[in-house]
Amino acid sequence: MSMSYRTKRRLQRAGLIGGIALLLLILAAYCWVVWLERYVVYTRDGAALNFDLVERPGAGQLAQPPSAAETVPIYVNEGLDAIDMNKELSQINGFYIDSDMLQNDIAGAREIVATLPSGTAVMVELKSIWGQFQYSSHVSNVTLSNRIDVEQVDKLITDITSRNLYTVAVLPAFRDRYFFLLNNRNTALGLAVKGKGYLWVDKDNCYWFDPSNNNTILWLQEIILELKNLGFDEVVLSEYRIPNTENIVFKEDRAETIKKTAQTLVTTCATDSFAVSFLVDDGTSFPMPDGRTRIYLQNVGPKNVDAVVALLNFENPESKIVFMCNTNDTRYDEYSVMRPISMVSTK
Repeated sequence: MSMSYRTKRRLQRAGLIGGIALLLLILAAYCWVVWLERYVVYTRDGAALNFDLVERPGAGQLAQPPSAAETVPIYVNEGLDAIDMNKELSQINGFYIDSDMLQNDIAGAREIVATLPSGTAVMVELKSIWGQFQYSSHVSNVTLSNRIDVEQVDKLITDITSRNLYTVAVLPAFRDRYFFLLNNRNTALGLAVKGKGYLWVDKDNCYWFDPSNNNTILWLQEIILELKNLGFDEVVLSEYRIPNTENIVFKEDRAETIKKTAQTLVTTCATDSFAVSFLVDDGTSFPMPDGRTRIYLQNVGPKNVDAVVALLNFENPESKIVFMCNTNDTRYDEYSVMRPISMVSTK
């Protein structure tokens, strides 16, 4: 059956249009999936879409003070004799359990914990930089981890707090993601981009809390006190800094804000048997608060240990400075030290 030239041209145009339409449909479907990602919320029950997480460019949404029913009970030391905030800390020597081990070998971590002698320090990472809680937290605006077995972490916490071990919880202070997704990217609580009205985001797609905001402090106090009530002896705040960029809106003095907020957290949360400490990159520039607190340092080589201690010039440095390391080099052992729990010999 012969086909006229005009019919062939029509069929070719129809095929070309159909092909373009199909490509556009595939592209639209891909963009739809990418767009939906920002509305995915992971909870203990699984993943779900929450279209209330609407992105609001422009002025953003102002934070509202918590209602009376949502007020977090903060217990402040009253008077100089109420609690001895300067009671000396003891030197610690122990091991840390990071998120990778919680995800890949939590059973092995629990087995090792059961072999540790009395008095050993054990540190557990309980919140990711993206804001996912790795234990069954009951604080406000919680997003539980979808990568880690939270119930097993709860059992690990019971393991370490029920024995005569020194227990330490570590979590990021000002770096988060899911908190801001759940709160419509609230620019009053977070650090916003200059002249843009929306939140600044770092290379890992994380947002940052404003350390000068009272609601930021309340949020941290709520978490710290929950961990204290779970039986931990110390909470260590990592990511305790303001991002080193001039692209954010921050009108306060940065160094003074970091100092003031650190002192507030120690004053309101630390007791004579509970410490609030800080994991920092540079101890020489960190304003050490008064009270039951210490600093944790990472990436300090063994040959630099004594030089760093001399620069810090702390009274009782063996108990106020904790080195995070992944070697058995004995030059750390004069001071407090934490090593990966995988380095524990099980033989």
